[in-house]
Amino acid sequence: MGSGADGVAAPLVDPEGVYGVRDERLLTGATVITGVRTVASVVLAAMAAHQQSLTLLVVALVVYWVGDMLDGFYARVRDCETRIGAVLDIMCDRFNAAAFYIGLAWLQPDLSPAIFVYLAEFMVIDCFLSIAFLAWPIRSPNYFFVVDRWIWLWNWSKPAKAVNSALFAVLLLVTGWMWVGLAIATALLVLKCVSLHRLTRIGLPVPGATR
Repeated sequence: MGSGADGVAAPLVDPEGVYGVRDERLLTGATVITGVRTVASVVLAAMAAHQQSLTLLVVALVVYWVGDMLDGFYARVRDCETRIGAVLDIMCDRFNAAAFYIGLAWLQPDLSPAIFVYLAEFMVIDCFLSIAFLAWPIRSPNYFFVVDRWIWLWNWSKPAKAVNSALFAVLLLVTGWMWVGLAIATALLVLKCVSLHRLTRIGLPVPGATR
């Protein structure tokens, strides 16, 4: 289902089934990439904390980001996108982000207020929004525009992804400005809450109902 201007559920806009559910399988090239980048990034983050190395922590972040782009690209190019893979990617993103940001708070505790507001946004509310796609017959939150274009624009369009993941980390690493980071994290938290409110207005599809 999609949503009309008043937030009332409307028919899902995917007449060709382009974004719909396909045969599910756990082991694909994309999920292998997800697993490898997750383990590699977390191990590097743990080593960074142990060695008190900010450089190594940044390498862990880069491995996470590059791997996250690569698994999605591979899934689309090789036509092996699955809902299982999407959920695995979402969970692994949170693990990688937590490893990096907790490591950063360990190495630079003055940044902790901004970091923990960001983690509340990313680990809880954004996680819930990201797995909400499972209520509709679409393969991942990347296709949530067929349900609600505004929620997709705010959360999973390319600019939204860049702001939600890259901007905050880069700003903290480059400037060390905790208060600016806290302002960005708070703004993201508000945006996620607005998205969640809009999601509740759309309403989840009724099991067994015609979509």
